Amino acid sequence: MAFQWAENADFLLPFGADFGLESARMKLSTLAVGFGVIYSAPQIFGLVRPAAFASAARKFPRSEPWGYLLMALGTIWFLANLQAESISDFAAYRNLMLPGFGAVGLLTCLFVRDFLAVRGFAIVLLLLAKLMLDTARWHDSQWRLLLSTLAYIWILAAMWLIISPWRLRDMINWLTANETRIRISSAIRLAVGLLILGLGLFVF
Repeated sequence: MAFQWAENADFLLPFGADFGLESARMKLSTLAVGFGVIYSAPQIFGLVRPAAFASAARKFPRSEPWGYLLMALGTIWFLANLQAESISDFAAYRNLMLPGFGAVGLLTCLFVRDFLAVRGFAIVLLLLAKLMLDTARWHDSQWRLLLSTLAYIWILAAMWLIISPWRLRDMINWLTANETRIRISSAIRLAVGLLILGLGLFVF
């Protein structure tokens, strides 16, 4: 009933694709602007305060609060997508799959705490890639291919991190080894974030 109410709520239309809702209802411009702002903010922090940025980044892979938050977000988002799924092959099993996958998310938080934040991040990255691909698919601009390519990179990266989550720790340690690397990598990521923000504001 909650999902039916949400689908009929007109005020959600500008945002659309809110977890379980159809991704086509979100404007690509909204997604690009939102992602550009959220992605760019930490990079500015890295440029301004590289030492504090490095300290926070190095704590992330083994952070249990981040792990619980990201796993909860990923589990709820996935269950909402599953609830909204219209493929008939899943219909007969949906009532079993929903609590089953919910239990998987909960048990992961209880018994797979090592690098839990990385695993949760990878799950959210996969779901964000799906949202990006579904939203960009029908847009006329060829610039949508940039976001689609980025989404496929996220999918590959997420699968890699799920298999070997310690790789993110090693990558963060290398990127934050000194202030020069922090500032250069932050500047590159900021450029990507601003590009996507600009596409959302002026192209999509």
